[in-house]
Amino acid sequence: MSETVSRASSGISLHRINAMVLRYWYLLMSSWPRLLELVYWPALQVITWGFLQTYIAQTSGFFARAGGTLVGAVILWDILFRGQLGFSISFLEEMWARNLGNLMMSPLKPIEFLLSLMIMSLIRLAIGVIPMTLLALFFFGFNFYAIGLPLIAFFCNLIFMSWSVGVFASALVLRNGLGAESIVWTLMFAVMPLACIYYPVAVLPVWLQYVAWTLPATYVFEGMRSLLIDHVFRTELMLSALAINAILFTASFATFLALLRSAKHHGSLLSGGE
Repeated sequence: MSETVSRASSGISLHRINAMVLRYWYLLMSSWPRLLELVYWPALQVITWGFLQTYIAQTSGFFARAGGTLVGAVILWDILFRGQLGFSISFLEEMWARNLGNLMMSPLKPIEFLLSLMIMSLIRLAIGVIPMTLLALFFFGFNFYAIGLPLIAFFCNLIFMSWSVGVFASALVLRNGLGAESIVWTLMFAVMPLACIYYPVAVLPVWLQYVAWTLPATYVFEGMRSLLIDHVFRTELMLSALAINAILFTASFATFLALLRSAKHHGSLLSGGE
């Protein structure tokens, strides 16, 4: 009987994950500014860049032929950025409330904590991106969902990378306290130029292209341009991105667990201050 209880306690509990997701959901629903922020910035981005593309399309045959490339890139970038931010914000909620130590002393396992943050990331992402895609359709006639099945490959690779960055950034904040909070807001922007969101990899210097190809997002944006401009879905790009994501995902989880142990050892888990 004791062995059965031990095995049950060592597994992942869906009840604990669900409890954490409900906690973050109630926090989100209790604040209309939080909800407004999730919709406001994506909507502002797609409208601003969409009108820019409309102007360029009127003066450039290339953009007329590659209609939707810029708007599509904006939406995919927002998936990448908002996926990471949605994860990290929920983590920071615990740091701001100085509740992380309490959670880690509860039966909640670190893996369950991270899974609940990932689920909340998807919820936050849906609240922001779905209205964004509808605005793109209404204002610019760009049906993001018409991409079809390739959209699944694009989304999965971007969300996996966003989680990897989110886990890594959260680990640094966990170990170094809120003094390192700026990493959460800036880390994704540091990789933005190398992800080649609005231009092909060939634009970069040759030596920098090798660095760009280490990012899963680079493969996604190259694949999007190939699909929208040449109407070719490049499966090899998505498989390469998936392989790199597997490495990044594993490394980020290992980093989080290692820095969590370090934080416990140095007593910074309960302080969590500047």
